[in-house]
Amino acid sequence: MPARRFASRLSTITLLLAVVGAQQVHAGMFDDDEARRQVKELSIQTDERLDTLSKAQFELVNQIQALREENARLRGQLETLSYELESAKKRQQDFYIDLDGRLRKQETQLLPTEESKPADTALPLSDPATETREYEAALNLFKGNKIKEAAVAFETFARAHPDSSLTPNAQYWLGNAHYALHDCKKAIDAHRVVVSRWPQHPKAPDSLINIATCQQELGDAKGVKSTLETVLIKYPDSPAAATAKQRLKK
Repeated sequence: MPARRFASRLSTITLLLAVVGAQQVHAGMFDDDEARRQVKELSIQTDERLDTLSKAQFELVNQIQALREENARLRGQLETLSYELESAKKRQQDFYIDLDGRLRKQETQLLPTEESKPADTALPLSDPATETREYEAALNLFKGNKIKEAAVAFETFARAHPDSSLTPNAQYWLGNAHYALHDCKKAIDAHRVVVSRWPQHPKAPDSLINIATCQQELGDAKGVKSTLETVLIKYPDSPAAATAKQRLKK
């Protein structure tokens, strides 16, 4: 009997050990599968994050490249516009100088000749040839883009020859020289002299237009409107009047 009991207990113990071992093996297999699943999920999440980051970086690179191309395009447009602006300024300057020469030729033709002057008329004290040389020298300085020197030359001429037929022109170009030097206040003062002293001179309406331009740059909207309206009232048939109409419509 004792031997049977011992054998029975041994069998029971063996069976228990087998069950416990099986449970441990099963638990070990379960833990290993769970670890694999978690690793797989982590790998998938990492891949997704890397993929998202890669796409974001790619989009950022594309945006940077697009910005560079846009910047290059705008820089090219700016250079083109700057060149066109300088060319337009040069053409306008040449046009006004050419127009000035034509007007002076007409004024010379309209001056009374020696035969038409009264016998008792006093001879002019100034030398027209000298005046012309001085005026041309100042104008050439302006044309050569030596603006400061031109301003001094025009002002000197106007003071030295206040009664010359070329003085209104010199005063007009003095105003333009001050404008080119970005001094709108002096430009306005110079052009106002043209309008006040020689209101019938062909340069007077153009001086008013230039005054309006300076007033606009100084932010004087009321002054601009008043000056342009003055052009229409005093010089309705002048080319400056057409310019004034267009600018009043804006």
